[in-house]
Amino acid sequence: MPKKMIKRFLPSHESIKEQKALKVFGTLLHDANLWHLNRKSACGAFGLGLFFAFWPVPFQMWLSAACAIPLRVNLPLSVATVWITNPFTMPPIFYGAYLVGVSVLGQPPQEFTFQLSWDWVVQSLETIGPAFLLGCGICAIAAGLLGYFGMNLLWRYSVNKAWKKRQQRNLNRMTHRL
Repeated sequence: MPKKMIKRFLPSHESIKEQKALKVFGTLLHDANLWHLNRKSACGAFGLGLFFAFWPVPFQMWLSAACAIPLRVNLPLSVATVWITNPFTMPPIFYGAYLVGVSVLGQPPQEFTFQLSWDWVVQSLETIGPAFLLGCGICAIAAGLLGYFGMNLLWRYSVNKAWKKRQQRNLNRMTHRL
């Protein structure tokens, strides 16, 4: 089940290869292992994508792809999973990461208002930056590990369920023949 469901939502490898940001990888994208979908590659890609989704940088997809290639995990899944953080989900996810950082540092949350300016970014890195970056790091590691092991459990459950279903079907066929 996970394999069929994942394949349905993944972009084709042709569309991934055509991404301008991924052109820097050149012929490395022709490795067939980057496009196969099995338990090992899916779990690794899902964990990797979730790990980079919590990095507050604009080039998360590129980082995920750059790590997926040497780790030989499914490239489309690792790139697609990064989009868990998108323009709609980033504010609550990154605010949650900030709250995690604040609680780990034992600080009270600071009031702040977002401003679209370079001065605000520089000032924020000094005031809320340490808690935010620590929270992002903790959330990235936790989400990556949870994604890897969660996908592994889901994949194993699905394989076991399919195996038992096949076993029952074969048993039914044998009893009907008698």
